[in-house]
Amino acid sequence: MGRFIYADNAATTRLLPEVLDKMMPYLTEQYGNPSSLYSFGQTARQAVDESRDTVAKYLNCRSDEVFFTSGGSEADNWAIRMAADALSKKGKKHIISTAFEHHAVLHTLKALEKQGFEITLLPVYEKGIVQTEDLKQALRPDTALVTVMFANNEIGTIQPISEIGAICREMGVLFHTDAVQAVGHIPVDFAGMNIDMLSLAAHKFHGPKGVGALIIRKGLRFPNLIEGGAQEKGRRAGTENTAGIVGLAEALKLANVDMDKNTTPMIVKRDRLISGLLKSVERSRLNGDPINRLPSNVNISFEGIEGESLLLLLDFKGICASSGSACTSGSLDPSHVLLSIGLPHSIAHGSLRLSLSEDITDDDIDTMLEVIPPIINRLRDISPLWEKIVKGEDFE
Repeated sequence: MGRFIYADNAATTRLLPEVLDKMMPYLTEQYGNPSSLYSFGQTARQAVDESRDTVAKYLNCRSDEVFFTSGGSEADNWAIRMAADALSKKGKKHIISTAFEHHAVLHTLKALEKQGFEITLLPVYEKGIVQTEDLKQALRPDTALVTVMFANNEIGTIQPISEIGAICREMGVLFHTDAVQAVGHIPVDFAGMNIDMLSLAAHKFHGPKGVGALIIRKGLRFPNLIEGGAQEKGRRAGTENTAGIVGLAEALKLANVDMDKNTTPMIVKRDRLISGLLKSVERSRLNGDPINRLPSNVNISFEGIEGESLLLLLDFKGICASSGSACTSGSLDPSHVLLSIGLPHSIAHGSLRLSLSEDITDDDIDTMLEVIPPIINRLRDISPLWEKIVKGEDFE
């Protein structure tokens, strides 16, 4: 296909050529099983071990705290389920989370609720940020786990992870964070932020799909995820995805080395896109905090339109975007994230998420500012909802 603007990097990112180059030997000539004792297999074992060291270096954790998984959803499920299983035996069956977590967390909590666990979902208010006072009030003697995402996948708001971690550590409650959107984009300090478990996925920071990790604080002994062989210290059996693991580590290294260089220009582009859209389209609003958000995230709601129609017309213009998270893009229901920050259904339906990367140029920003407003006006011209809004009629 021809030139297009890819502005859906929160869904997945482009695999960097440098990362692919690191992976290729383990997809071709170095295909040995890391669990084999002969030297051909031990070459792969060394690559896995070095990758584990790299992850530990950039996330400030121990190498033996890094457990590789198939991605973020698996890591979230593993962390929550194993904590629930272990601590329920001690009479702790209360879990605290937030109303706008990724569905990998919310659906897992819903399943546990059916098994007798009590779930408390903290509000996130208009700007999409958890208040630590709410957490303190929600904690109970039977609280087993607090799980709060590091940065929201739809509106990009960054949570007070250090403060939450300190509160949980003081109260002796386990703290898990879904850091899938944060790792590789903003500084993450596992030990310094008092985190007990952290989930990440390589494809969110220019690594390969199908590989992630769960960081588990040393000393926590929970049920294994997959029984079988001795891989991942016996906690997750199955032959290691050597090439994927190598790719994850290389992508994480590159993301952290280049983080300062990439962040400032991206914020400038992000803010120019936000400002331009808000100025050129009436009855539009930014979702989430204008400052305390991921450098790449733009999420704006436009009254009187349907997000799905907007995405299709943008696609015709060569712009790849989203109206919510990729995992729910096939649903016609409004985003639970936007509903959690107080948006009515009618406005939540008309949301647009543009998530940038280092590949987005100033010309791309200009193109989006040129293309998006006329499309919104076109959709409003044929919208009975917009007609009611203009007339000031009640449509809720």
